Amino acid sequence: MIQVLQKQVTFAEFVDWKPGGGHYELHNGVIVEISQPLGKHEDIVGFSARKITVEFDRLNLNYSIPKQALVKPPGSESGYIPDVLLLNSDNLINESLWERESTVTQGDSIPLVVEVVSNNWRVDYLTKLKDYEEIGIREYWIIDYLALGGIRYIGSPKQPTISIYSLIDGEYQVTQFIENQRIISPTFPGLNLTAEQIFKTGNI
Repeated sequence: MIQVLQKQVTFAEFVDWKPGGGHYELHNGVIVEISQPLGKHEDIVGFSARKITVEFDRLNLNYSIPKQALVKPPGSESGYIPDVLLLNSDNLINESLWERESTVTQGDSIPLVVEVVSNNWRVDYLTKLKDYEEIGIREYWIIDYLALGGIRYIGSPKQPTISIYSLIDGEYQVTQFIENQRIISPTFPGLNLTAEQIFKTGNI
């Protein structure tokens, strides 16, 4: 990630400034440009989004996955664009920033988010984990296909790991999946998908 402006800005200023063509987030008042991801990263994002879409279609849920909607934690000058953001369309009527700024702030609007880890792994495991928990997002996947996360998060020896954080009594509890283990999603318990299937997507 690259810091774009030296001065701190508010979320409202960020939304007014944000150009349509770039990929930017606001981290505690600092605008950062998200580096162009690796092809494998995008393979995993697309595969995960497709599998989740198939499942909510099968269940006939009024969900959607937008392209560049923002997630804003309460009371902060931050705004994130998750790799996969699952929206509950029924709750968007309660989101005051949705129509003008395509921004959501409520856990009831966000059944699930997915972040695919890049070099800035601390943002996913520390910053976004805390903020997504505070928002009340019920389920948060961290797909660490390169095993970049710290040992305290994915253990030693490091290996590709999917961490699924579930909100229980207002706090995240984590279950981790490796290799051919079938991932368990509280939002989609019928999802038939292993960690290895996600890690190997796009392989030729």
